Amino acid sequence: MSITTILFDLDGTLLPMDQELFTKIYFKNLALRLAPLGYTPEKLIDTIWKGTAAMIKNTGEVTNEEAFWKVFLSVYGSQAKDDEAEFEKFYQTDFIKAKEGCGYNPKAGELVKKLKEKGYKLVLATNPLFPKIATLQRIQWAGLNVEDFKLVTTYEDNSYCKPNLDYFKDVLNRINEKPESCLMVGNDAHEDMIAQQLGMKVFLLTDCLINDTNIDISIYPHGDFDQLSDYIKAL
Repeated sequence: MSITTILFDLDGTLLPMDQELFTKIYFKNLALRLAPLGYTPEKLIDTIWKGTAAMIKNTGEVTNEEAFWKVFLSVYGSQAKDDEAEFEKFYQTDFIKAKEGCGYNPKAGELVKKLKEKGYKLVLATNPLFPKIATLQRIQWAGLNVEDFKLVTTYEDNSYCKPNLDYFKDVLNRINEKPESCLMVGNDAHEDMIAQQLGMKVFLLTDCLINDTNIDISIYPHGDFDQLSDYIKAL
């Protein structure tokens, strides 16, 4: 079956990223934003990590947004829900500072534009751990537009996360595609390449490679954007 659909990861794939620096800047500024409301940095960051873990473990009963806030409210109490507006304000104002932890690769935008012109269906299969407002900003940082994609996954409307195969199954269901017609492109040797188990073709982008489990990446097609472009041409 020919490839009609290409799923792209965002962070470290279309958007070059120093993940450690990005996270450091992100948490520092979020803590500064919420400090006047009585949130101490250490407890806040620990709670966010716990909420993130709950989203990763989510098995579909609730959205990732609901999974996160269930943890957050269990730590800070139900009145903390009133502070959700402050999170929104943070993303509207200070989140952009985390862009310092990101790079820019014009080849990402060029390839996406070229593939869209050729009629490929494109999906932004970024792990849905962030709210939509934060994801839309990171799309812009990469020099892309949300309109480039048939589907963008965010924490408001997803109930699974990578590397759970149900995340990929849900995406396929929402775009009405079979795995055999799809290519997954990402920089994480485990979270992204696991899509191959469903029958998708995969390509591991190595510019910002994540390989925490020391997988032998030679088992996957891999390389930079030029090699990715050649790989797609050959399909």
